[in-house]
Amino acid sequence: MDRGDLELLLAIRAHGSLSATASAAAVVPSVVTKRLAALESRLGLRLFQRTTRRVTPTAEGEALCERAVKLLHDFSMLERDLQERRSEPAGLIRLAATFGFGRLWLGPALAEFQARHSQLQVQLQLTEQLPDLAVQGFDGAVWLWSVQGQRASEWVTRRLARNQRVLVASPAYLKRRGMPANPQDLPQHDCLVVRENEQRFDIWSLQKERDRAASRIRVQGPLSSNSGELVRDWCLAGHGIMLRSLWDIAPQIASGRLVRVLPGYAMLDADIHWLAPHQAQTPKRTRLLIDFLVERFRGEPWRLSPAPAARSAPRGSRQTR
Repeated sequence: MDRGDLELLLAIRAHGSLSATASAAAVVPSVVTKRLAALESRLGLRLFQRTTRRVTPTAEGEALCERAVKLLHDFSMLERDLQERRSEPAGLIRLAATFGFGRLWLGPALAEFQARHSQLQVQLQLTEQLPDLAVQGFDGAVWLWSVQGQRASEWVTRRLARNQRVLVASPAYLKRRGMPANPQDLPQHDCLVVRENEQRFDIWSLQKERDRAASRIRVQGPLSSNSGELVRDWCLAGHGIMLRSLWDIAPQIASGRLVRVLPGYAMLDADIHWLAPHQAQTPKRTRLLIDFLVERFRGEPWRLSPAPAARSAPRGSRQTR
């Protein structure tokens, strides 16, 4: 059998008659009749039951049609892949990302990627809520968590880079209030919390980076906001301790404007992921982008060498305000 035979079988099944199939192909009915008879003779199988009004697949014919659907799809994908290999990728890539990471890290990376592939257009939508990518026509999203649980089977995910949320404070705050000695000291401190998504914002789940021992600490403080950027500004101004992603505050740590608090602890739930709906074939332009982002973020460019912690800050948190 060749590709034309498979296409003929599917056309007969779809139209339900030999004459309708011939009409759709702009040939006389005898051509379709002879081709089907020759195919059945070669296979030694009856593929369709004929009546005066309708043609329906036999069990063998139905099984062959189902295989034909997959085989023809694979033919098309192979042809498209070969065409893409011969040509410069073109078209539109639509992406979603969170505001902070999208502006600081993804935006510059996308500009460089587009400059390498001038026939591509890249459209980035910054949002705080992950959209329904398939329904809204996105090719993918760069997000700060991977899909878990039942929804995981509906998505394609790939980790682009490791990241973690760490505790930081300004040198002025630590000089005034002291450095916590352990996670259990945090409730006695002014903790700056970000109220976002549906997570419990006042519970910090910290893990030791060495042995992954976990501590769930309920924190409190006079200042909180749904804006992570505002909370970061409060922290820089000396108003308390903040839990924030390294990609957002690495420059301030490196410059000494912020100091790691409990540097052996972190929240290890903020890796950078590529998310996309399942599809039979990922276009070449999207595959190129994913590979580019993996390479761009492989070294975690936000992981800068931090400045030494302020040694003048006394340890222990049981000081008066």
